[in-house]
Parts: sequence; structure tokens; C-alpha cells
Amino acid sequence: MSDIPHHPTREEIAEHYRSYFTFAHLVIYAVLHLALTLSCVALVFIGHESLPALLLWLGGTVVLLAAFALTGNKQSL
Repeated sequence: MSDIPHHPTREEIAEHYRSYFTFAHLVIYAVLHLALTLSCVALVFIGHESLPALLLWLGGTVVLLAAFALTGNKQSL
């Protein structure tokens, strides 16, 4: 049995999908940024290359933020 007392409207379903895809983009951004940060930390500690790692981390963060902002909420029914 369902917890929903009525059938959801098409607008409610569309809003649910938009919020789901926005959350999915946020999770993907977080995972990618964590991987970028860890690889830059490894480059500093193992490779002894602090300046290239800093530039890579700053550039990668800007690119990830721009990609997240541009592809944010374009999914709909």
C-alpha cells in the first residue's frame, strides 16, 4: 500500500524529477571535487610539486563549479 493518499499530479512529478537531478548533480560534483583534491594532495606529498598542484586544484575547482552551474537544472519531464 502507498503512503500517498492521492495520485501525484504531473507538476509534482516534474518537481520531484528536477530536485532528484539537482541532487544527483551535487553528489557527482562532490565526488569529482574530492577526487581532484586527493589527487592534488598526492601530487604535493608524493611528487613534491606544490605549485602545479595548487594551480591544478584551483583550475579544476573553477571548471567543476562552472560545469555544475551550467548543467544544474535542465532536466525535466
